[in-house]
Amino acid sequence: MEITGKTVNDVEIVFLNGRLDAYNSNLVENKLNEIIDSGKLKIIADLAGVEYISSSGLRVMLSFLKKLKKSEGTLKLSSLQPYVLEVFEIAGFTQLFQIYDDENEAVSSF
Repeated sequence: MEITGKTVNDVEIVFLNGRLDAYNSNLVENKLNEIIDSGKLKIIADLAGVEYISSSGLRVMLSFLKKLKKSEGTLKLSSLQPYVLEVFEIAGFTQLFQIYDDENEAVSSF
């Protein structure tokens, strides 16, 4: 799992590349904790490079959405691959997350 990031205005964008499974979910969890601990509450997870997500990956995304909402922040998702979007739909997570076609659209939504 490769994790990179950038900041646009006051929005932190995290680019995930690889499989978001039980093996890699702790890496994503650590990175998101690091961002929140630095005081950033507007986060976009760009999943363009994620071709597979497991229940562990879904759990990490949901736990950070809840954590950010408690702090009046939010986690938005962008650029989901068709399979990953399908997993979010089956899990009912498309009702919980704001999902955008691309990073620019997600940034503009803040």
